[in-house]
Amino acid sequence: MSVLTRDEAQTRAQLLDVHHYRVDLDLTTGDETFGSQSLIRFTARAAGDTFVELKPETLHSAELDGEPLDVTALDGNRLPLTLTEGEHTLSIGTTMRYSRTGEGMHRFTDPTDGESYVYTQLFMEDVQRVFAAFDQPDLKAVFEVGVKAPEGWTVLSNGITEQQPDGRWQAAATPLLSTYFVCVAAGPFHSIRTEHAGLPFGIHCRRSLAAHLDADADEILAVTKACYDRYHEKFDEPYPFDSYDQAFVPEFNAGAMENPGLVTFRDEFVFRSAVTVTERQTRAMVIAHEMAHMWFGDLVTLRWWDDIWLNESFAEYMGFQTVNEACSDLFPDTWIDFGVTRKAWGYEADQRPSTHPVAPDPEAVPDTASALLNFDGISYAKGASALRQLVAWLGEKDFLAGINIHFKRHKFGNATLADFIDNLAAATDRDVHAWAEQWLRTTGVDTLTPRLEGEGTHWLLHVDRDGSRPHRIRAGIYDRQPDGELTLRERRELDVPQEAPAELTGPRPALVVLNDGDLTYTKLRFDEVSEETVLRGLSRVPDPLTRAVIWNALRDMVRDGELEPAAYLEAALAHLPEETELALVQGILGFARTQIADRYVTEEERPAALAGIGEIARALLRRTEDGEEPGLRLTAVRACIDSATTPDKIASWLDEGTVHGGPELDPELRWRILARLAVLGATDETVIAAELERDPSATGQEGAARCRASLPSAEAKEAAWSSLFDSDDLSNYLFTATAQGFWQPEQAELVREYVPRFYEAAVALGDRRGPAMAEAAGRYAFPSYAIDEESLSLGESHLAEDTMIPALHRKLVDQLDDLRRALRVRGQGVPGK
Repeated sequence: MSVLTRDEAQTRAQLLDVHHYRVDLDLTTGDETFGSQSLIRFTARAAGDTFVELKPETLHSAELDGEPLDVTALDGNRLPLTLTEGEHTLSIGTTMRYSRTGEGMHRFTDPTDGESYVYTQLFMEDVQRVFAAFDQPDLKAVFEVGVKAPEGWTVLSNGITEQQPDGRWQAAATPLLSTYFVCVAAGPFHSIRTEHAGLPFGIHCRRSLAAHLDADADEILAVTKACYDRYHEKFDEPYPFDSYDQAFVPEFNAGAMENPGLVTFRDEFVFRSAVTVTERQTRAMVIAHEMAHMWFGDLVTLRWWDDIWLNESFAEYMGFQTVNEACSDLFPDTWIDFGVTRKAWGYEADQRPSTHPVAPDPEAVPDTASALLNFDGISYAKGASALRQLVAWLGEKDFLAGINIHFKRHKFGNATLADFIDNLAAATDRDVHAWAEQWLRTTGVDTLTPRLEGEGTHWLLHVDRDGSRPHRIRAGIYDRQPDGELTLRERRELDVPQEAPAELTGPRPALVVLNDGDLTYTKLRFDEVSEETVLRGLSRVPDPLTRAVIWNALRDMVRDGELEPAAYLEAALAHLPEETELALVQGILGFARTQIADRYVTEEERPAALAGIGEIARALLRRTEDGEEPGLRLTAVRACIDSATTPDKIASWLDEGTVHGGPELDPELRWRILARLAVLGATDETVIAAELERDPSATGQEGAARCRASLPSAEAKEAAWSSLFDSDDLSNYLFTATAQGFWQPEQAELVREYVPRFYEAAVALGDRRGPAMAEAAGRYAFPSYAIDEESLSLGESHLAEDTMIPALHRKLVDQLDDLRRALRVRGQGVPGK
């Protein structure tokens, strides 16, 4: 299959003006394939040769202006066209194959009730798996979609859909859309419909999740309506589509997809087990993120994939900011969670060899395969952080004025980075172009360190910068009181680099926190006095967002080999039992468990690390015995399970169906316990099968797959490996669950023989099953716990051959860099290697 190059897209955009698609899909032809008919009306501005893309199971017919084309001329995914100047009609009939990988038209049969569901995910190049198209973002057109579906199904699409007398469904014609935004979801959905601001709103899920959606419907719709209203306060352009549906669909690869009028979400957001308020906040943020795309991405779309950050960075920033503004009664400060989780994602991605600018040069994104690699922590979290810094520097009023100019000039069209910056510049006297060059065209993370000079009551605060970007920050100056509490003396706004050091009066501060409020994107370090204050008194810092900034700095220091992992765990043990912000507890325990305990300490040190995490969890359990903090207690229970080194306590919970003092075990906790018991060798296939009979849902199937792959026997590992790599029967989610169970730090010797087998197996799988499964193999099936020079050298030798598809190559570049970092943190690697 040929990937589309930027040069080819530009040439075709100069030749064609695409007006209208009529797409008819037949979903009644069986479980494996479906029928697809495309009728495309377009104009050729001159005579010339071009092509239309499609990836059919069978190409039945193709006609250009009523004349048949040679279907055998299909070359991979391209059917050549020779055009005369003027108007044309292209008709193509195919049979297409359903996907089990979350790409194209994904089909899922719910093991709970046997009902089937299908939905499209057409991002980048996957529209070609569903219907023929001129598949590039700057050839927008009107779409009319018709669907023949089995009896009892509901069909959803970008526009309002209506069932016809013959049983077919017809969607209203759309405004101008890029091909990758077309969406169809069909099945016996459970639907909740309402109206807001004169538009139909709906939320939908599979029937087996109906009770869980009903339980959360008020919150989901309240968040949706609040964000919708807030965006209409921010944006001059009204919502541009005829309805707003949100479908929670199974086995979805991303968090969600911003299809105009029909946003698709992974249906894990329909919570069937207890969750924390932070997890509910994440769902709200994703709702807000996808709604922001209705303007930035859908109304105004990138011209080529080098500007994907224009979509994702904007939606990421707006998602957090708008939930913060519109849903503060439910979620008081979303930026804390952003700082702890999302920002860390950006920092990690930006320090790898695969880093790239937020806005890469067009030449760096020559084709769609390379573009797919940029959906990472840089395009999302770093870009959103850059925009937050831009707002701090520019002011929100001017920022929104520039955004509204952008929408007005480019609505229903395409735009570039240059357009975006020009439109921002039109709303301010500041040099936005220079800012963009310094922030969006560069890579890496700056580091800011405070340096104090003086004595008595007069001090000069210098900010040393390792890096090149300008920063507008707030420096928090804190004093320690006799009772040990830390109080804010002042927050000083500073521009870095400084024209002159900031003058402070009063005694020497006990703590200086640069970037207090987390308004910029930078790593932080502390002066010697502040570092001692942090390690001794972090829980005494009054503002949770400030604490998030400090914890992020400590995390970075561990990753950079400047703070011993044991010192981080000691700080966590000292301060987490008193922490009141749930997002911080979750983020810190997550880093301690998955990075420090699993990767950054040696095999000999690991039991002590797990014991420390367990001690923190038990302290939190004691604190929450009164039932006043259920989210914190749930977090503590999860940490107790995940850090258990002996099975007795958690096995008793499973046997009794409850944690002493609560909560009762729901499916998520039962599978979590059983997975940990499997790792510890304290369960077997009989117990796993019985649990699956108790919970035969899709999530139960994944839990069983994870547990079976976690069993510490040669037979279990060989069976799991064979299901991963020797056949293509596993769906994307079952593949991920099996891979997650396979590699375990406790079982390093048992699976050592599979380390060299991974690379050839993953390359072959990527070639067979495509980029989504290749990425899953690189992310979840990589031998991440084989932390030694031999494993690193083996991986580097395979990368040097460079015979793998780009999605796998990029993932392995990142994995091997993480392996180098783990070796350096352990003191076993060559610094900087």
